[in-house]
Amino acid sequence: MDMQLKNINAEIFIPDGDTIKNALEKTTHMSIAAHQDDIELMSLDGILKCFGVSDQWFTGVVVTNGAGSPRHGLYAAYTDEQMQEIRKKEQKKAAVIGEYGAQVLMGYDSSDVKKSDKTNLVEELVELIKIAKPTIIYTHNLADKHDTHVATALRVIQALRELPKEDRPEKIYGCEVWRNLDWLLDEDKVAFDLSSHQNIGAALVSVFDSQISGGKRYDLAIAGRKKANATFTASHAIDSAEELSFAMDLTPLITDTNLEIATYIDSYLSRFTKDVKMKIEKFR
Repeated sequence: MDMQLKNINAEIFIPDGDTIKNALEKTTHMSIAAHQDDIELMSLDGILKCFGVSDQWFTGVVVTNGAGSPRHGLYAAYTDEQMQEIRKKEQKKAAVIGEYGAQVLMGYDSSDVKKSDKTNLVEELVELIKIAKPTIIYTHNLADKHDTHVATALRVIQALRELPKEDRPEKIYGCEVWRNLDWLLDEDKVAFDLSSHQNIGAALVSVFDSQISGGKRYDLAIAGRKKANATFTASHAIDSAEELSFAMDLTPLITDTNLEIATYIDSYLSRFTKDVKMKIEKFR
């Protein structure tokens, strides 16, 4: 089975020149992100697990076309069409540096992703995941403050729920981008140790010049967050990792398709609220 994307500006890029079919079918780890550079900010765990390993392959999926990106300096006068091409080019550079098996650029407008009845996107995600059959999927967490990030995560969950059980991943993680997940209780955190190949992590984020030179220092911000997570994860122990990222486990939402999404996320919030109140009462 081959993958045919619906949007005119959509593309599947294979860094090592393999066929699209082979590249997708050997996928073990997949990241489905809203924007160009979100993959590198939130899914480094999957990238590093596959980097330089012959039996594990990473596929990146970017849902939107990048037309709404903020722009400044060199890119200030760029049109939406020009920004789409720049951001696509940057994402391909990251795929080469990270040795991705495939980079899928779906090319949707952000406004389309946020429509709950956007069946084309969900249908494409269903087809893509069915071909690739990744063991692990990384996407945005459902407590993220960026609307398109939350909408993307919801479309991913919607697509996975439509798949037969045998085609669903073993794990799906909701990762941090536009809201840290350090507020999660320790027992609710999924912690990814990113200490190895820190040079690769830095290089991946640095290729997105349209964002960094354009006024958003994601390269510095993500480095600080990973190191802060590693230091502040335990108050009474020495650091066990140099860099950490956090995620919430969204797997129950695809193993139990009747589980209400808002109720599931509220369970995290409720446990956090209870913990804060308990400490106040304990020492008041």
